[in-house]
Amino acid sequence: VSGRPGPVSCLPSRSSALSLGIWGSTSAIHMETRRSWALRSRLCSPVMTLLVFAFLLSCLLNSNEAKVYSRCELARVLRDFGLDGYRGYSLADWVCLAYFTSGFNTGAVDHEADGSTNNGIFQINSRRWCKNLTPNSHNQCRVYCSDLLSPDLKDTVVCAMKIAQEPQGLGYWETWRRHCQGKDLSDWVDGCDF
Repeated sequence: VSGRPGPVSCLPSRSSALSLGIWGSTSAIHMETRRSWALRSRLCSPVMTLLVFAFLLSCLLNSNEAKVYSRCELARVLRDFGLDGYRGYSLADWVCLAYFTSGFNTGAVDHEADGSTNNGIFQINSRRWCKNLTPNSHNQCRVYCSDLLSPDLKDTVVCAMKIAQEPQGLGYWETWRRHCQGKDLSDWVDGCDF
């Protein structure tokens, strides 16, 4: 028999449980068994908590991996979704908007003072367009705000198209008005292979 100790089990053995009175035995509790059980409890609680936390964190990271697009890669994706010329806005308008709102990062989230969030590559706000934990959200795009963080951009583009149908169009985004509106935007799609 090897002198190495085996792994510590978080569950009591049948004999330990009996001596602790867990299985209904009323026999005297041995001091050594008590110490062993107390040691297992102290070791297992933090270890199990850490394992559960690591598992949950890995689930969150895998389900919601952010992507930072390159300029031309994003231009291709947005073109494939039909944004070039949508509501009179060029593909360069959309690429410019995405750069100045999120830096092409699908996982970008900005928290506002009123508790709302701006989400995803176009920083779509939760007050009106998506559902998050804020109880007064209107959710006009009929999506959860977390859906707008997906790298595949489908929900984000559909929601952005809905916003562009509003009377102010892309003017809804202050960053587009400040950085893109009325400017020569040809550089945003220059050199991109379509």
